[in-house]
Amino acid sequence: MKVFKFGGASVKDAGSVRNMCEIIKTHRADELIVVVSAMGKMTNALEQLLSLTMEEKEVSTELSEIKDFHQTIINDLGISSDEVLKKDLTDVFEQLENGLNEFSSSMGYDYMYDQTVSLGEILSTKIIAAYLNSLSIATAWLDARKVVKTDDLHRQAKVDWGASQAMIKAQVNRSIEEGLVLTQGFIGSNSDFKSTTLGREGSDFSAAIFATSVSAESVTIWKDVPGVLNADPKKFEKTTLYEKLPYKEAAEMTYYGASVIHPKTIKPLAQKGIPLYVRSFQSPEDQGTTIEESIIPNLAPAIIHKDKQTVISFKISDFSFINEHHIHLIFEHIKRLNLTINLMQNSAISFTICMDDNPKKREQLRTALMDEFLIYYNEGLEMITIKNYNQEAINEHMKDKQIIIEQRSRNNFQMVFRK
Repeated sequence: MKVFKFGGASVKDAGSVRNMCEIIKTHRADELIVVVSAMGKMTNALEQLLSLTMEEKEVSTELSEIKDFHQTIINDLGISSDEVLKKDLTDVFEQLENGLNEFSSSMGYDYMYDQTVSLGEILSTKIIAAYLNSLSIATAWLDARKVVKTDDLHRQAKVDWGASQAMIKAQVNRSIEEGLVLTQGFIGSNSDFKSTTLGREGSDFSAAIFATSVSAESVTIWKDVPGVLNADPKKFEKTTLYEKLPYKEAAEMTYYGASVIHPKTIKPLAQKGIPLYVRSFQSPEDQGTTIEESIIPNLAPAIIHKDKQTVISFKISDFSFINEHHIHLIFEHIKRLNLTINLMQNSAISFTICMDDNPKKREQLRTALMDEFLIYYNEGLEMITIKNYNQEAINEHMKDKQIIIEQRSRNNFQMVFRK
């Protein structure tokens, strides 16, 4: 059994859906689980819809645009007469509208986010399942919310691996007899069967959850890039394709912010020895990148860029030194606010962190610690991490930058800067 994952860019319009289905056709001899994201930028559109609802603004225009977007794809695919699909989509849109109408501040944004945004994946997979079946490619639609079980932490839900793996294995083994299994990425549900999400771009992680649950032969993530490159081609002119990567290297790249794979994807696959292939849906005949247990000497330096960074410094005001008590206190509040540190540095009287900019949580952190520290911050910064660096790569990327923080270890170089 193999697992394929297709992201929003690979199903952004009817032509993209057809291309995805052509890829699936070439693997009809395999038992397949296909994990699919919301179509195009639909997650963003649903986020906007929820934000307007929270602000008590009229949303009829935005809601109509969402309906029209999906209907256009349905029409272009030639499946507008499918009565089952019509009913399915009517039910989903009723659920969306009823949820927005019943919204109250007591529910909390994160809870409502998961109930609203998760429907993008349901709409996408309902349409694709109908189209695949219209092509006589037998397809069993599986609701990931019924089998991916999580805790109650909305927008960053943690997977209940025992429950999820048992339910996925049982359901897939039944459904695979009907044809390929089509399901959703990014979504699950808690013990009360309320929708949860695994974090933005979490569909890669979903593919790993399904793969480990059925001990799959492999996972393939189909992207709009030729594989894993040593730098983002949208930000850097010179890039190198990695034909192979060890699990460890790929995992560290995602930790530092490489966006080609979701950070949680590698660990469960590595633990079961399931290879991960990253391939281009635009050139499906190319082999892309293979990620598996291996030793690859002389890897090209990986350049990982993150924008919208904030540096926060906590300074002792009474000329005493930063100690374990101070650091513990800072980390306690960072954990409470569910923040992630991208870089940290300490001196005798200060402790400095770099994190993704989040003005609301940054202010909450400042308020919680202002009695203990003098707190300063710089926003609007960027960060570059160079894995397996050499001096030539460092020199090239330090040009024309005002360096705020610079760090290097045996294998990694990091700098936070302002252009």
